[in-house]
Order: sequence, then C-alpha cells, then structure tokens
Amino acid sequence: MLDIQYIRENVEKVKKGMEKKRQDPKLVDKFLHADEELRAKILAFETLKAEQNALSKQLSAGRSEDLVNKAQVMKKRLSELETEREELEKKRSDILSRIPNLPFEDVIIGKDETENKVLREVGEKRNFEKEGFKPLDYLELGEKLEIINVKKAAEVSGSRFGYLLKDAVLLEFALVKLAMDVLLERSFTPAVPPVMIKPDVYEGMGRLAADQKDERYYFEKDDLYLVGSSEHTMGPIHMNEVLEIETLPRRYVAFSTCFRREAGTYGKDTKGILRVHQFDKVEMFAFSNPEKSEEEHKFLLDCQETLWKKLEIPYRVIELCTGDMGWTDARQFDIEAWMPGQGTYRETNSCSNTTDFQSRGTNIKYKTKDGKKELVHMLNATAFAIGRTIIAIIENNQQKDGTIKVPKALQAYLGKEFIS
Repeated sequence: MLDIQYIRENVEKVKKGMEKKRQDPKLVDKFLHADEELRAKILAFETLKAEQNALSKQLSAGRSEDLVNKAQVMKKRLSELETEREELEKKRSDILSRIPNLPFEDVIIGKDETENKVLREVGEKRNFEKEGFKPLDYLELGEKLEIINVKKAAEVSGSRFGYLLKDAVLLEFALVKLAMDVLLERSFTPAVPPVMIKPDVYEGMGRLAADQKDERYYFEKDDLYLVGSSEHTMGPIHMNEVLEIETLPRRYVAFSTCFRREAGTYGKDTKGILRVHQFDKVEMFAFSNPEKSEEEHKFLLDCQETLWKKLEIPYRVIELCTGDMGWTDARQFDIEAWMPGQGTYRETNSCSNTTDFQSRGTNIKYKTKDGKKELVHMLNATAFAIGRTIIAIIENNQQKDGTIKVPKALQAYLGKEFIS
C-alpha cells in the first residue's frame, strides 16, 4: 500500500501516477473523503474519552446519581464511536488497497504492451531454412518424444494442466540446479517457501488488490490462499522485523510450485504448458536499502540475463510502460525468449522493483546508520519459470531428426547431450 501521509500531501502526483497506470484517479478523492471521516471520528472519540476521564475523577471525589447516569451514557457513546471508527477504518483501508504503487517518473508512459520498449536483443536466431527443415511447435515435439502429455492431464485434472515426463522432468531439475549454482555464488540464500498464505499477509503484499483476487485459489474452510509465485511468501519472510543496514541487500532464491486461475485469458494459449494453472518456478527476491534499490534491480536483471546466456537461447529485454506494469511495481523489466516453433518472442521472466509498497503492508524495516527505522525496498525477479523455459529449450534446440539437443550448461546435470 501507499503511505497515507504521502497521499494527503501529494494528491495531484498520486492521481497522475494512477492515470499512468490506467486506474481511475477519482479513487484518490474517495480515499481522502474516507480519511477525513475517519480522522473526525477519531477526534470525536478522543474528545469524549477525555471527558470520561475527567468525569471519573469527579466520581472518585463523590458519587451522585446524575454523575453515574452521565458516565453510563458516555460509556455507551464511546462504544458506538469505537464501532463507527472501525467501520470507517475498514472503508478507508478498502479504498487504499485499490490504489496501486506509483511508477517512477522516468518510466515510459503507455497504454499497454504495444508501447513497451525493447532495450536489447541478445543471441543469434538459428536459420532453420538453411538447415533444411521447418521448426516445429514444442507441443508437437514433446508429444512425439513422450515427454509432455496434456491430453491425459486434461482427463485427470481438466484444461491448463500437463504432465512432464522422462527427460522433461530431468530438464526441470537441471534448470533448478543451474539457477541455484549460479545464484548461490552471487550471495543468494536458497529457500523452499510455503505455497499457502493467510489473507491478511497476502493483502499486505498487495496481491489481492484489483482483479488479482480473481487469479487466486482460495480455501474457505482453511482461510488460506495458494500462492501465484514464490515471491508471495518470500516477501513476508521478514514480516514485522527490523533488519540491520549492514545485512542489506538480503537475497533469496526460492523454488516452489505456483498456482493461477489464468482469469481473463479465455482462449489464450489453451493448449500445451505455456499458460497453465500449476507450474514450478525459481524466483529471486531481494530486500534492499532504498537508496540502492535501483542498483539492485539492475543486478537482478543481470542475473536473469546470465542464466539465459548460459542456455544459449536468443532473448530480448523489455522495459514495460506504465499501462502494462504490475500492480505493485514502480519499474518493471521483462525477458522474452525467442520461440522459433511459434515464430515469436514469448515472455518468460519479469523483474520488478516494488519500492516500499509491499514492505509497508508487511511491516519490514531496516535500521539506518543514525538509528532510525525506515521501510526497506523489496524486489522480485524470475530466475526460471520452468515450463516456459523448457518450451524455449525444446523449440530452439530441436534437430532435423526430431531429437532435442540439451544446452551445454545442462548436459552435466542430465548426463546426456540429446533427448530422443
């Protein structure tokens, strides 16, 4: 969530930031109105409480029927004011949760993904025509090699599920091991986080706001959500803590299964394993000194590019415009891998600086050198979204005879050069 005092003091700036993210700026006016109502109610409560304290002193000096009756009336009214205050507090909180993080001033202003900026393209695309064959889609290859089975998964679990089998499974764990090996050398701490999260913590992470709630799987009986990313439970790992500045940045690399409804994607990528309800992911997460969070953001992006270069798969780095950025993000980059079987780039990684938007909701601070307690900045970045990375490996490394060449960086993990 945004800082309430910041909204009060920077109304037009907040409205402008919301417009950049294609959100209704009138929500700021609704928030301010609810804020004024709440503050007035708090003042009324405190004023009456002071009168009650004064009356208590009078009662101590000598009781009378009038004073006792007045005390009872005050007590009842204070109870009513407390209930009214709680209702207004909830109203203000609900509105606040509908205000996204504001983009940095220099972020590209745009309406959607069509206005994102390609920062660079890396790697050379294979000339399949010169090699004498047309590249196939990963699903066709995967089914022929019996390493992907979505038909049986549909029978068992429904649409948007898939079985990884045989060497595809070995590829998954090779990717996990590669990510861990590379990132542990860069001072990351490995983690396997919970895949369920309490609603209040999820709200604190800003991941139930707006239409994000439609993406989540919720278990009413247990009052728990399934996470949509390792980020969602890695962020709160230091909830309600104060970190020492000397320990920053703190970096984690987490592996977990993730769950998404894929709401709003009806008709998109319904076949295969590119857009599924359940997938595994290796995620980077960092807690940073605010003054160094932009530097940390670039570091995380560099880690992503290092991993993709090791796979020797062509990719491009995208800077997202305001209209395509995530709800919690102040700046976001994506990596898109080249998919020759589909003849296009597809998004495989995101890399985001959420500033103090999530740390405010989870109460994560650090102690400055002069002893003050300030909110940390929190950042997240995909190391490998396993399914999409396997797709990129299959399509970019397919051979004329239908086999798949294993990237050199993964061969030692798999113990083979080709999947056949």
